[in-house]
Amino acid sequence: MDKFVIRRPHHDEVQKQKSQVSSSDSLEDGEDECSGDDGNSQLIAENCEVLFEDRPAAIEVTDDALCTSFDGLDEFQTDAPLLYRSSIYVDAFNIALDTVLEQEGHLFSEKERAVFSAWRGLDYEAQYLYVRLFLRKEAAWYRTQRLGYRSNIGDMAKAIELLQQVRELPPCEEDTQSDISILPFPQEWMLGSTFDFAQSFESVETTIEDAVRLLSLDELKILAKQMKAVGKTKSELCTAIIHAGTKQHTLMTTGLRRNSSVDSATEATVAESTLKKRNSESPEQKSISSRRSEQLLEKVVALTGPCIRICPSVFKLFERVHLVFYRTTEWTEKSLTTIVLAKMSKRNFPDYIVTRTADIFDGRQQLLDFEAALRFQFRVDQIMCFDTGLVKGDGFREVIRIFDSISEHWRELVRQEQRLSRELLDPGDRSYLRRFKVVHVLTRVAHYAAHCHGRLHQYAEEYALLLELLNQRLLHPARRGVWYQRKALLEERYMAVVKPNPEYQDELQQKKYWLRKALETCELALQDHDCHLIYHYDLQKRTLKLEKRLRIPRRLQHDFGHARLLAPEEHNVEGVQFKRDEGILMHLSKFSKTKHSDSVGSCGLSTKTIWLDERESCSGTAVECSVEKMCLDDYRKQGWNGYHSEGGIVRTLFGYLFFDILFLFLPNVFQTAYQACPLDLYTDTFYASRAPEINRRLVEISNGDAPRIIQKVHDAHFARRTCIVGLKWDFPREDVIELAECFNGNALALICRVFAEEYGQRGGGLPDLLLWRKTPKPEVLFSEVKSANDRLSDTQRMWIHILAGAGVRVAVCHAVAKHFRIR
Repeated sequence: MDKFVIRRPHHDEVQKQKSQVSSSDSLEDGEDECSGDDGNSQLIAENCEVLFEDRPAAIEVTDDALCTSFDGLDEFQTDAPLLYRSSIYVDAFNIALDTVLEQEGHLFSEKERAVFSAWRGLDYEAQYLYVRLFLRKEAAWYRTQRLGYRSNIGDMAKAIELLQQVRELPPCEEDTQSDISILPFPQEWMLGSTFDFAQSFESVETTIEDAVRLLSLDELKILAKQMKAVGKTKSELCTAIIHAGTKQHTLMTTGLRRNSSVDSATEATVAESTLKKRNSESPEQKSISSRRSEQLLEKVVALTGPCIRICPSVFKLFERVHLVFYRTTEWTEKSLTTIVLAKMSKRNFPDYIVTRTADIFDGRQQLLDFEAALRFQFRVDQIMCFDTGLVKGDGFREVIRIFDSISEHWRELVRQEQRLSRELLDPGDRSYLRRFKVVHVLTRVAHYAAHCHGRLHQYAEEYALLLELLNQRLLHPARRGVWYQRKALLEERYMAVVKPNPEYQDELQQKKYWLRKALETCELALQDHDCHLIYHYDLQKRTLKLEKRLRIPRRLQHDFGHARLLAPEEHNVEGVQFKRDEGILMHLSKFSKTKHSDSVGSCGLSTKTIWLDERESCSGTAVECSVEKMCLDDYRKQGWNGYHSEGGIVRTLFGYLFFDILFLFLPNVFQTAYQACPLDLYTDTFYASRAPEINRRLVEISNGDAPRIIQKVHDAHFARRTCIVGLKWDFPREDVIELAECFNGNALALICRVFAEEYGQRGGGLPDLLLWRKTPKPEVLFSEVKSANDRLSDTQRMWIHILAGAGVRVAVCHAVAKHFRIR
């Protein structure tokens, strides 16, 4: 196995290199860039959170809190000659490209390498302009007259000309083989015989909508007045102008439409409808419509002047480069964010040894398939988050349709992975690298498809898919508990009707048969070592319930007394609760039902309660607050210090105490210099591969050394706000150290051990409030806040059990309304 070892330069060396750079970029046009600590002191790095139980946060690519947009970034004014300038954006872009080509250039075709050679041949100003457009919305049009960057680009016209120059590509073997993917969703783009880095209106087909949207509001009003179109907002004016000028939506039936996100099914339906209408038009009507479109385009171009956008195929090629460089397993549209912020010293990563593995992808075809699968998964994620404009029921059906198109291929990939696992002598060492395979990505899609079947009440299809997911043990093992739970529920409630056993004609016998199947599922789940403990409580309850329904003799029933969870303390806090006016509430509820009448399982109004903040309210002014803040204020009256962090401060403690172990050198776990944690943190191998170091640290914590360790890490890394998984620098050092002092050493060691063994699964479920006090004696209290009709989840119950078993006080704090106010 080929490996390339790169040691990160020390922070002082980086600063020394930066001091030799004649100029750099800043955040606003004409605004000086923060040169050092002043800029850093204002920025607190938000570290990665566990959003999905198998989701890696090691490679910090997307961070909305730190960089919501690059559209506002511009140049730094300097008197240095243009010849000696250097841009952090161009440097970051070239770092990714050079690193990938040096180590994994074999993953790219001859044509693609020719594009990279042409890129290196561009001068600095052309590269700078391209990278700045690359960081903006994907393949969007921009008016060249309104491009900034004048302080970094002396000759804008020449830079645009170089980017728009058509270049020849060499004929190669790919022209005949064409990189056809074995997946049902092949590569959507290919390089032809020529290419350009950027395009103009004259060189490509586009849509009238894209051109009209480039106009400002004042320009739209002028054009609307000429065309007698009516509208108030920019969106309304655009629609009216297009309708008045073309009577259709597209300039050409083959027009290219791209934006920053995946097109929704709704847009596709509209486009299909428009195309059908156009096909039904007579030749004379088509000719008239085409002339109108041309006339409107001429008017728009006269107002906008020349425009530019980066070429979509080259854009996607560079996205592929960044995919390989970052080793990311989730699609992102801000691939340069991390490097840029790191080079600006606004994001700093620990010093560790990077070992890039050159054989993560066996070959070019595996990379192409993996890239296609990620885009495929991104589409599904957008639908599941309801970001595409689809009504929920339609979204569920779309996810199922997407999965059906790849289901057979997914099944074949699962069989191949199982065969490969049996052939390997020790597959565990690199098991976490399985996430870079297509089958891992598609299994997540299969999980979503099963969920969608259930939401649409297609229980037979959901049950069959759950069986397939449970029959394999290599992919997404953290989800096995969810699959067991759902399978048992289907067998208990629905399968007797949906899929009756032909051996039993009596309805009662059918129900008993499926109840026995549900009981078997629960028993298998409790014996499965991949079924996490957080699911055991629900499975145990279901087991006892099924045994009673089947009238199994008591002597044969399971006894889970040894595994009974410890009960928390019960606290009550009284306050004044705000409620909506009933008339408004009924109106909103009616509106919600009407709007989503075709959806399945539509979400209702928010159930989050609002309370009166008695501490902040004064002189008759009522200040609203959350239920957690109200309870926290009540605890503070009793002498407690604390935070509403939902585990954030506990993860911060773990980051402090295990910093050196997190970044201990091990092969393969640090693939880039921009990671906040090792790749294997969310797998079972993290603890096993570092057991001696972790156990030694747990002994130190038990002996009361936690405050010393925290102080040492804080002194070394606070000034730079080093990015460490889970660690939030906005918690004051004094509070963190005081909290560690109030913890019993053995209890804190036990909590840290749980995190070290199962960091991914333990990310959620910690109580809302973490409180501590030094008098009358040092103690810590975890408190889970619950409003009326709220109950504990299984993950919360498990954490309560762990904390109580460690000797830490745990309470459930019930918020009780002493009276109500109408909002």
